Amino acid sequence: MLQAMGQQKSDKMQLSSAKAIVECLKREHVTTIFCVPGESYLPVMDAILDEESMKLISARHEGGAAFMAEGYAKAAKIPSVVMATRGVGGANLAIGVHTAYQDSTPMVVLLGQVHRKFRGREGFQEVELEQFFAPIAKWTVEINAVERIPELLQRAFRIAKTGRPGPVVVSLPEDLLKEEAEMQFGPVSVRPAPAPSQREISELTARLQQASTPIILAGGGVMSAGAEEALLLFAEKNMLPVVAAFRRHDVFPNDHPLYAGHLGLGTDSGILQTVQKADVIFAIGTRLSEVTTQDYTLFSPTQQLLHVDIDEAVLGKVYSPQLGIVADAKEALLALLKTDIQPAWKDWSQERRHIYQQATARPEKQSTKPLTNTDVIFTLQANLPDDAIITNDAGNFAGWLHTFYQFKQKNTYIGPTSGAMGYGLPAAIGAKLACPDRVVVSLSGDGGLMMTVQELETAVRCNIPIISIVFNNCMYGTIRMHQEIHFPKKVIGTDLGSIHFVKLAESLGAKGIFVKTEKELGEALQQAIKDKKPTLIEIEMDREQIAVAQTIQQIRNRNTK
Repeated sequence: MLQAMGQQKSDKMQLSSAKAIVECLKREHVTTIFCVPGESYLPVMDAILDEESMKLISARHEGGAAFMAEGYAKAAKIPSVVMATRGVGGANLAIGVHTAYQDSTPMVVLLGQVHRKFRGREGFQEVELEQFFAPIAKWTVEINAVERIPELLQRAFRIAKTGRPGPVVVSLPEDLLKEEAEMQFGPVSVRPAPAPSQREISELTARLQQASTPIILAGGGVMSAGAEEALLLFAEKNMLPVVAAFRRHDVFPNDHPLYAGHLGLGTDSGILQTVQKADVIFAIGTRLSEVTTQDYTLFSPTQQLLHVDIDEAVLGKVYSPQLGIVADAKEALLALLKTDIQPAWKDWSQERRHIYQQATARPEKQSTKPLTNTDVIFTLQANLPDDAIITNDAGNFAGWLHTFYQFKQKNTYIGPTSGAMGYGLPAAIGAKLACPDRVVVSLSGDGGLMMTVQELETAVRCNIPIISIVFNNCMYGTIRMHQEIHFPKKVIGTDLGSIHFVKLAESLGAKGIFVKTEKELGEALQQAIKDKKPTLIEIEMDREQIAVAQTIQQIRNRNTK
């Protein structure tokens, strides 16, 4: 009966350590693995070669490999796998682990470790990997008994994908991988979806019913639960305005009459007022991060916070809620759909939508101006299909994306809430591998792109047709903005040299296109989509375009009075 319901029978197999690892991955439906190869885990690579259902993507840098895995997991909605060797490889991919941790992305990291007999002697590339990764991973473990590989690796996947998802790091001593034993495999874990109690639903409903100006604040937990449709239905049924947490734009259709904006860096004051004027904030699936809450200043004690999250540690960590509910976002929303609320805030919802539309309207363009960041975003909107996936690096250029681009479908945006530079290009590679039939475009500044631009060769070698757009202004723009705010006219460390990205792309085997106008950009996008090969589009930007609402000179004028 249980097997008929899809539960997997436990079984035993005589296997080598490496083949047992691959068997665990196969049972978890892992088909794509990212790595930079290392001698410490060669048996695992060899076992992957023998498994027809799997392919190995060998990157140019462990940080790039980790970003690929992180982007893949976000796009595929399953745990991804990345591998590296010992302390040096682990240190290089740590940025991807930290990103997965802050972004709540399920990822399993397999790291080769020095021979068990050499431990504690400062062996070659030895690092205590469990201690190294403990602060930025959900769980870290070193496997020292060969027969425990299935138990601990299956546990790693369970931890990575349950509760608030996140990265798990597994250390594999080199000599362990050469051993063989009878392996006992357990059933593959299923992600739990706890539902709220009827008492909790009744109280939440009553508090919403008493509201005059309520909002929904939706975060990544909605997406992890696959609850976007349930959120849409609940918002529509009750005419509730929806605000998206930092870099979770695609949690709700941006062109919907109830969408009221995104809480991020440089958010328009009108959108911030939507949250500030709300008397009830229904936060679901969000950890209320520093950026989302505008340095933890956005909420006031006079507001009621109703907070639903699958992780009890999130509730009360930043703001103490009047009602905190531990539940899966989808289960909570489905339960709420059965309730009867009489909304009395139609005018409020329409008002906040109007404010959002004003904040995101395209400014009037002066025909004499060159291509602006605003032009780029509206050209993307006009030329990309609605289901295209956009990834982005950290950088002020993302402010224009966040302000003007309309994400109309779910699972169309992948951005690092950790603010990691170098993320956009490799994340796009991972996303394209997860969703090969969709157009995938990465946005990067010249500073961030140069941190992982070598992965363009990975895309070429593995035939992964992503489109990479680089905003080239020859500086670390975000830091320059803060520099001008705090130390006007005193520029140090933020200017960068000139790079011909088109030539660089061509040297790596990709197609490179330099554009100066909206027409040229539109044509380049259409050609890249048609060509289906890795393409880099370079845009030379005006250095004065430092932020959506201000230029460098305007910042200087304001801070030197």
